[in-house]
Amino acid sequence: MLANERGPGIVSRVRIVGVFIGISLVTLVLLPPHLLCLALNIPLWRRIPRLWHRAACALLGIRVRIHGRVEKSRPLMIASNHISWKDILVLGSIMDVVFIAKAEVRDWPVFGTLARLQRSIFVKREETRKVGKQANEIAARLAGGEVVVLFPEGTTSDGNRLMDIKSSLFGAAASAVPYSPNGHVYVQPVTIAYTGVHGMPMGRFHRPIAAWPGDIELVPHLGGILKTGAIEVDVSFGETVTFDAESNRKRQSALIQDRIRKMLEDSLRGRLPH
Repeated sequence: MLANERGPGIVSRVRIVGVFIGISLVTLVLLPPHLLCLALNIPLWRRIPRLWHRAACALLGIRVRIHGRVEKSRPLMIASNHISWKDILVLGSIMDVVFIAKAEVRDWPVFGTLARLQRSIFVKREETRKVGKQANEIAARLAGGEVVVLFPEGTTSDGNRLMDIKSSLFGAAASAVPYSPNGHVYVQPVTIAYTGVHGMPMGRFHRPIAAWPGDIELVPHLGGILKTGAIEVDVSFGETVTFDAESNRKRQSALIQDRIRKMLEDSLRGRLPH
């Protein structure tokens, strides 16, 4: 009896150690060329993080299923619902992107370092004096050809619903319009839905396994994910919304919200095409 009780604990600890060793090795291999590319401004710096995110997803047991296609037009902003820190790994494993993050993320252990290495854009949403400057930085990155990911809810949810999105966060898309060669900035709605664990449907009441609402301490949550493994996530790319000089930001953001909400409902109810 005692041996059986110890067995799962030993397996969990071995798995956790194995994941940390694997991620450490991948980081040691990819970090030097990434730092070199950043220092010399070699465009390859955009591709290397995708390799790291793919390896991290594989080691953590996150299986990503993609529905739809990434918009090919540029400048491009991705607007996605937000459930957990794992969203960054998931989206980063699919395409070469940079993320808009809260300023406090910069100082987080491990995650802050990774965010800085990926050249994330850190914003202080509560400081209205800096809103214009921050929007201009995002606009410049968009105009420079980078795909920028925005989580317009402004926080994480429990994964079962979309929270109201903040239209003010799309100011950067409007600010980038004058710098676009064709006078347009494209915002593609994207949904992330954690739908399975160990091959079984996750369900509404079990979805918090994957979610990180923010009031849960990171270390215990991370430990739970490492022990669980085999999480399935559906990522859906929706119809693009275009911003131009005459666009109404609130109207466009409402359209984006409607599309994200509809895709999320379809994902959670298993209505996505295979």
